[in-house]
Amino acid sequence: MKPSVLVTGRIPSAVIGRLEEKFQVDVYIGDSPIKPEELKQRICGKQAVVCLITENIDSSVINAGQALRVIANVGVGYNNIDVSAAHDKGIVVTNTPNVLTEATADLTWALILGITRRIGESERFLRHGNWKDWKFDLMLGMQLHGKQLGIVGFGRIGQAVAARAKPFGMYATYTSRSVKPVVNAKPMPLEQLLSTSDVISLHVPLTAETRHLIDKKAIAHMKKTAYLINTSRGPIVDEVALTWALEEHLIAGAALDVFEHEPNVHKPLLSLDNVLLTPHIGSGTVETRTAMADLAALNVIEVLSGNSPLTPVL
Repeated sequence: MKPSVLVTGRIPSAVIGRLEEKFQVDVYIGDSPIKPEELKQRICGKQAVVCLITENIDSSVINAGQALRVIANVGVGYNNIDVSAAHDKGIVVTNTPNVLTEATADLTWALILGITRRIGESERFLRHGNWKDWKFDLMLGMQLHGKQLGIVGFGRIGQAVAARAKPFGMYATYTSRSVKPVVNAKPMPLEQLLSTSDVISLHVPLTAETRHLIDKKAIAHMKKTAYLINTSRGPIVDEVALTWALEEHLIAGAALDVFEHEPNVHKPLLSLDNVLLTPHIGSGTVETRTAMADLAALNVIEVLSGNSPLTPVL
C-alpha cells in the first residue's frame, strides 16, 4: 500500500496532486481549523502530516500518530509543533523558510507606510462621510526620509526589510544574537535601538525568551513619536501593555499582522485609530503560499522516499 499523508487544511490543488501521485492523501477541508480530537483521529496510521500554523501538533497529537515519520509545517515558524517530542520519537520536522521572505518584507513596508501616513485611519474617515473639505493639517503623518528604522531580529526577513530602507531614505539599525556581515544596517543593543528608532519592526521567532519581549518596560524606552510594527508572532508583544501605551499616546502608533490569541484580537485595540490591523497576511500572495505548500510537500516526498528533507528543523 502507498504511504498515507494527512493534510490539515486547504492548500493548492496542484500540490495535492503531486502528493497523490505517490501517496494516499487525506485532506481536511473544513472552514475552521481542524479540532484537536479530529486531528488525533485522522493522524492515526498516517506516515506524514502537512500541517498549517493553526494546528497545535503537541505531544498528544504526536503520540496519536504512531506511524508518523515526518511533520511538514507550512510556515517558517514552528512554535505550533512540539519539536522535542517529535524528535524523541524519531519524527522529522520541517518548515518552509526562504520562500516567504520577500512577501513578508513587502507587507512589513506596507504596514510601515500605512501607519506612519495614517492610511487606514484616513480611509475610515473618508468612508464614514467625515471629509467635508481639504485642510492644511488634515491627517498629518510622519515622513520616513531621514528617520531610523530599528529591526529586532535580523534573519532572512529582517535583512530583506533592511534592504528596502534605503529607497525610502531611512537608515536601518538592528539587534540580533550575532553581528551580520551586511553593509545596509548598523548593529546596536536592544535598549539603544528602542530608544533611538522612529520605526521598530519585529522579526524574531517565538521562544520563551522572546515572549512579551515588547512589554511595558520595553515600550517605556521608545520615543513618543515612534511606531511599532509586528509581522513575526503575536505573543512577542504584550498586547495589554501595547494598548495602554497607545491609549496614553506614549508611542505614536502600531501596525500588527499577528496577535497573541489568534484569531482573537485584544478588543481595545479594535477601537483605536492609532493602530493598523491585518489578519496574519504576511505571506499572503498566491506565489508565496503556493511555494510554501509545495516545499512542505517536497519535504514529505523526500523523507518518505528515504532521503533527507530539504528544510529540516534541527
